[in-house]
Amino acid sequence: MEAPLYSGFPLDPSAPMGGARVYSVGPRHLAGDDGRPYDAVADALGGLGWTSLTTVRGRLDPDEAPEDRQVLRSTVLHISPESLCWAQWVLADEPFHLGDLPIAWQVSARADTSSPAEWSAYFTTGVPGEAVADFLAALDAHAQPAVPLVRPELVVDAVTAHGWLLDADQSAGATDPTFISHVSLGEVPPLIQDADPRTLTGEPDEPEPHGWQAWAQPAPDAPYLWAVSFSTSVPHDLVAAFAASLSSTESVLRRVVPEATRERLLWTPAGQDL
Repeated sequence: MEAPLYSGFPLDPSAPMGGARVYSVGPRHLAGDDGRPYDAVADALGGLGWTSLTTVRGRLDPDEAPEDRQVLRSTVLHISPESLCWAQWVLADEPFHLGDLPIAWQVSARADTSSPAEWSAYFTTGVPGEAVADFLAALDAHAQPAVPLVRPELVVDAVTAHGWLLDADQSAGATDPTFISHVSLGEVPPLIQDADPRTLTGEPDEPEPHGWQAWAQPAPDAPYLWAVSFSTSVPHDLVAAFAASLSSTESVLRRVVPEATRERLLWTPAGQDL
């Protein structure tokens, strides 16, 4: 559930009736997606010059009443200029869930245009759009986005530089000082797509493939605020770009915030310092 940002400040009598005020909010990792999981990311992709394609498959009879029309699947696909990377908006496609939250974006990369995806990253609703956009900007600028880079210290360093704490229970992981948000190199959830053959064979004598996972859970046993899964072969420097943005101490603009973290956030009317 999301809450409008009105509490704590008097309403501006000059503001139009019903108009939502904009606030600078922090910390970023608890600020949610402003109820706009598509717009912020799509705008960033447009700025990078990625092409967007929309595909609708299903039954659409112009003689039917709008409430009777059936669209079985609708896909928005954003493709990089060299066609080696893509970001798919899957929320409208009855997506699978991660941490009981629906996947909103799936991002993939490949080595050449004749090969399938080498890796995929999955972002649920609630993930701050700024962090997804910064991940995609790093992907767009990456010289070899389909070549794995295994340097877990890059991810840990990215968040500890912003005050996060090393996770004593994980060999590679960290948590924010409130112990709500986490990044960890560990077991990859089911259905996460990757070209690493270990993800397909599952042979008992092979080492279990690990990938970076991130999530926010406001309280033990409480619903997750958001969740992210990076498959095994996602380059760690790209994960570090996401982690650095997620843990950034810079505020973000919001009209609504998640109810679960409302009391943990600081905000001021936009244009004022936190």
